Amino acid sequence: MAAHAELDRIDFAILGLLTKDAWLSNKQIAAAVGLAPSSCHERIKWLRERGVLLGAHAEVNLQAMGFTLEAVLFVQLGKLAIDVVDSFVAATAAVPEIRGVFLVSGRADLIVDVVVRDMEHLKAIISEHFNRHAVVQRVETSIVFNRCQQHAMPLPGVFRE
Repeated sequence: MAAHAELDRIDFAILGLLTKDAWLSNKQIAAAVGLAPSSCHERIKWLRERGVLLGAHAEVNLQAMGFTLEAVLFVQLGKLAIDVVDSFVAATAAVPEIRGVFLVSGRADLIVDVVVRDMEHLKAIISEHFNRHAVVQRVETSIVFNRCQQHAMPLPGVFRE
């Protein structure tokens, strides 16, 4: 990954625009940052090659698809070798209903964000993917009533507009 020092104000501006709207055309981005489209294209290509710009993703309304319940699971694991934990984390992240898995410090070892159709679906996910595994000691569930989320990129103070 590129070091922060390699990125300049224009790179941060391009990244800021793309995190707000990944569907912007190269021409729109170039106009917004004051570059020729060819120069802007090269900058974006450079950001991808350096591993700074990893991809673009569509935001989907999960409720419109029938996933009406979101929960956060706080998972405590047993004292196991890191490879066992890494394997469990990877398997957990591969479950389609799971939106994010965070290996954390504190009371829980994992925080898992999951979306499901209803309470029965949630019960099935917890039972099948957590309670049946010897690595899992405890699962605590919190239902998400409301989600506020941002996709904007935190910019270093020197590059804030």
